[in-house]
Amino acid sequence: MTLENKVSRWCLVSMASIPLVMTLGNSMLIPVLPIFEKKVGITSFQSSTIITSYSVAAIFLIPVAGYLSDRFGRKIVILPSLVLAFIGGLIAGFSSWKVDDPFIWITIGRVLQGIGAAGATPIILPLVGDLYKGDDEKASSCLGIIETSNTFGKVLSPILGSLFAVFLWFLPFFSISFFSLISIILVFFFIKVPKGEEEEPQPFKQFLQKTKDIFKQEGKWLYPVFLLGVYAMLVLFAVLFFMSDILEKIHQIKGVKKGFVLAIPLFTLCIAAFVTGKKIKGDTAVMKWVLVIALIMMSASVVFVGYVSEKIILLLIVTSVLGTAIGGMLPTLDALITEGIEKGERGTITSFYSSSRFIGVAAGPPVMSLLMKEYLNMGYMAGGAIGAILLLIVWFLIKPEKRANKTKNA
Repeated sequence: MTLENKVSRWCLVSMASIPLVMTLGNSMLIPVLPIFEKKVGITSFQSSTIITSYSVAAIFLIPVAGYLSDRFGRKIVILPSLVLAFIGGLIAGFSSWKVDDPFIWITIGRVLQGIGAAGATPIILPLVGDLYKGDDEKASSCLGIIETSNTFGKVLSPILGSLFAVFLWFLPFFSISFFSLISIILVFFFIKVPKGEEEEPQPFKQFLQKTKDIFKQEGKWLYPVFLLGVYAMLVLFAVLFFMSDILEKIHQIKGVKKGFVLAIPLFTLCIAAFVTGKKIKGDTAVMKWVLVIALIMMSASVVFVGYVSEKIILLLIVTSVLGTAIGGMLPTLDALITEGIEKGERGTITSFYSSSRFIGVAAGPPVMSLLMKEYLNMGYMAGGAIGAILLLIVWFLIKPEKRANKTKNA
């Protein structure tokens, strides 16, 4: 079976729909968290746990899903996971609609969605690696499209979330189930895993030993990549949570208008992800420079977010620079992981990476809800300092020549 047959346009659309749906499932709730606080009678910290409960569930189960996908197949893991995300949205939506004190049930629904996210989104990275085996340039381009779908979901999320909440405050929960159903249909009919290319699954003990060996041999560059994933998503979700709060409280921007304002820095993130995916073309030297430039931009811009928060134009400029940096970083990290690990272990290693990203997603909102009270600017300055430290780590530990050779041999 040729490469063109493996990766049809609809197959690519189906793969891209999964991160889109899962991103909508989380980011769409950020602009309506202040509404949830009023309707459900919860604090800002409690509302942040609506995001965190989704992510925490994913953190612990993503590596399990990666192993299962290596052993039993990507599609077999993805479909049941999407069904769980569908059910979780229904539970959160119906409890918000019918239960007097729905917070616990909303959290249960969000945990189910997080389990669904654990088994769906991270499996896409190794699936791309499987389908484009031996063609790093096309794999990088495809990963750029996948990451762009992810980031495009972030652009749509605040707009759709705000729009749905205008009609019914709990409608975003039901919409997550609707989008999950569309993705289920696309994956079922259009993702075709070629027969005859699956390797014999290895026993668990052998798998565990091989995973340890990979981290021992490749940890010098793998661990920095994981740390960058945590950092990028922590900063992104912390800033979005902060903006959602201050746009209402300081600038009196609410509803759909707030959704469009939040979408501006996310739009720059989306464009940067798309362009980066097209340009890196499997070249690890280029990837390293993208990471270096992105970290410089992030470290320089994040420290100013708190200081310019009362001036809406300056705030949007600073957060747009930040969004551009994160948009350049994410597809680069995807490509480094996917192209640098052999197929048999790809699902597991990319799942650890995806899990690290969810750590950032989970930590961002609650950390920001605590910092906003007294330590806002200090927190953002700490974020800039961490970025500078990661810049040094990338510079000294990610070696393009070694990585390029390894990728060719994979």
